[in-house]
Amino acid sequence: MKSEKLCPHYTEVNKIKESFLNSDLLIFSSPVYVYHTTGQMKALLDHFAYQWMIHRPNKEMFGKIALVISTAAGGGMKSANKDIEDSLLYWGIGRTFKYGKAVSAISWENVSDKKKRIIENDAEKFARKILNTSHNVTPRFGVKIKFYFMRFLHKKIGFSPSDVKYWKQQGWLENNRPWK
Repeated sequence: MKSEKLCPHYTEVNKIKESFLNSDLLIFSSPVYVYHTTGQMKALLDHFAYQWMIHRPNKEMFGKIALVISTAAGGGMKSANKDIEDSLLYWGIGRTFKYGKAVSAISWENVSDKKKRIIENDAEKFARKILNTSHNVTPRFGVKIKFYFMRFLHKKIGFSPSDVKYWKQQGWLENNRPWK
């Protein structure tokens, strides 16, 4: 609540954060485990709770694009992708694309050639869609709604002093916004 620098994993997590900030596209991929993302992915996302919208969102994330990918032998891709997408929404990620695929196998070697071709075609379509979006990324409606709601809460209630201080420093409680 006071500072991400107090986390015992700060040094490692900060390296990951810096790679996020230096990337044009963030890709999160997870196999489906019991209809959800893996524990490892959840642990990674939890390390960035400090930059959730209610706390101290990083203004650079509002201009980022993310791709969330999940695979399963059977089902659960939608809920696994949602686990990840929820965090990205609260980070303020401008645009998020999702792709889930049932591969009917537990290893890539066992995926049928037909299914591999379908996945390759889908990947090409997603690449074009992402490329077309990448020229002018502005936050989607849901991100803006979350931002304005959190802004309202900070102005009226002010949960954590360190969070309110951060929002004030950004000018977000006045007229500044983290997007153009």
